[in-house]
Amino acid sequence: MHKHILCGIMAAQKKGETEMQRGKLKQLRLERGMTQSQLAKRLGVSASAVGMYEQGRRQPDGDLLARMAAVLNCSTDELLGVERGQEVGDVIDSFARTLERQPGLMYNGAPLTASDREKLVSAIRIAAAISSRKK
Repeated sequence: MHKHILCGIMAAQKKGETEMQRGKLKQLRLERGMTQSQLAKRLGVSASAVGMYEQGRRQPDGDLLARMAAVLNCSTDELLGVERGQEVGDVIDSFARTLERQPGLMYNGAPLTASDREKLVSAIRIAAAISSRKK
């Protein structure tokens, strides 16, 4: 997954949300003069899927989110409603709190334990630290 997509997803967690900013996908689609069917065709999904994404009843995966941004000529951050200027550590802390509140999370068919969640957050912190050193 691209670094900016992961950061965008984590930043969207700041309000306890796991979805695109409500109404943003529809707003961007309408600004580009597209119908749900037209957008769906360009994304390779059904028009009803686009409708569910717009209503927040269904969430796109990272690849589809990136394709949406490309088709709509915007950033994934804009689709997610990410505000600029946040500290990475704050975003990771928020993501960690969200993980704690999510029951039934699984990886490869096995439930994530508290230890697994801690390891995931730790891995994200390490990746962020390494990434910031490369600049």
